[in-house]
Amino acid sequence: MTTPVVMLSVTPAYADTKPTASQPQDSKAAQAAKPSNASIKELEKAAAEARKAYDAAVVAEKAAYAALEAALSDTAPHTVAAKAAAKEAADAAAAQTAADEALAAAKAKQQALPADATDEEKAAAQKAVDDAEAAAKAAAEAKTAADTKAADAGKAESDAHVAAFRAYGQAQKATADALKAKEAADKALADAKAEEGDEGDEGDDEDLGDCVPEPKLTTVVTGLPSKVVAGTTVNFTLRVTNGTDKTMDEVDPLLGVHATDKADFESIDDLLRLQWSSATSPAWKTVDGFDVLDTISPLKAGAHADIKLRLTVDAKAPAGDGIALAAGDYYNDDTCGFTPELEEYPFTIAPAGTKPGKVDDAKPGGTTPRTPATTPQGVTSTQPVNATTGSLAATGSSSAVPQIALAGGVAVALGAGAMIIVRRRKADANG
Repeated sequence: MTTPVVMLSVTPAYADTKPTASQPQDSKAAQAAKPSNASIKELEKAAAEARKAYDAAVVAEKAAYAALEAALSDTAPHTVAAKAAAKEAADAAAAQTAADEALAAAKAKQQALPADATDEEKAAAQKAVDDAEAAAKAAAEAKTAADTKAADAGKAESDAHVAAFRAYGQAQKATADALKAKEAADKALADAKAEEGDEGDEGDDEDLGDCVPEPKLTTVVTGLPSKVVAGTTVNFTLRVTNGTDKTMDEVDPLLGVHATDKADFESIDDLLRLQWSSATSPAWKTVDGFDVLDTISPLKAGAHADIKLRLTVDAKAPAGDGIALAAGDYYNDDTCGFTPELEEYPFTIAPAGTKPGKVDDAKPGGTTPRTPATTPQGVTSTQPVNATTGSLAATGSSSAVPQIALAGGVAVALGAGAMIIVRRRKADANG
């Protein structure tokens, strides 16, 4: 079966996320006049919003890649259906062959009747031929129906593969667009500060490039079940640890969840509700996408802080696959940094009423470096794929599609950047 090149129209998760930061032309407009303190604050807000949109796009891209892998797996519903239909077609073909052979044998036996055969013998031979002809006709019709079913199932499988590739390509583009918007917002802010004379005081405000990876700042999720039943709420914890020998003045833990249904790999995020609570802010608050939870201020050397979380899955949620992603950032007066990777915790969603039995906690399923244009380990490119459209060159066989995906014809560009926030001022320079 040839993989179609024509792409389906698929809207990826977070595809509607629009960066709210100023674009380059807005940056020029901001530079046209010397900004006041209020305009600086507005640009800081725009930079923070652009950062949030970029982080959401990063998470969505990761989720789109997970959905792509799921779509290409041997256990994907469309793959299972295609294999079953192909087996039915093969069995039907074998049955037709056997029926044709039986008909040929009945005819040969009829022709071999001696000239002095009785009327009863002739009638029995004719009946055998008639029965064999009816069986052969039924077998031929069954084979035609099975072949049609197999072709339809094969097309559905191919369409699902192409749709997943396209969704991933769109997610990649959304990430790239969000990154451009964030960079434009950062530049507008830096240019405005330069005009105001803040450029000379680099110790007070550092931009994204001044922050560095800090592997000893860790974010670990514990207690999240590996299977969550729709219509239930589960509680778990995010532990943030400062493993360095210095105090971190402010630490921003980040966490988000994303899920897609197993049938069509469509986002079901609207059926998930994630909330957090901490010792300093005990009232439950809802997490919007991939966002900062409670700011920890300060986090001393060697210390840790726990944030309680609860995830509610609506009873209407279908069977699906989910992922929780955790990260963290910190900043001091003279330094700032971030966890080098997004920690991934995959889990599944079972339909309401399921009796899951004993369920283990979700285990870290991998990490994604928070640097631009990261490619998964073990990736080598052997098949061209258009990252913008998700189009595949025709392969001649649908069985080659999983190898194409895992061979890295599409790259995982999960760049969460470095520090995702322009440094906040401790106090107004005039205050």
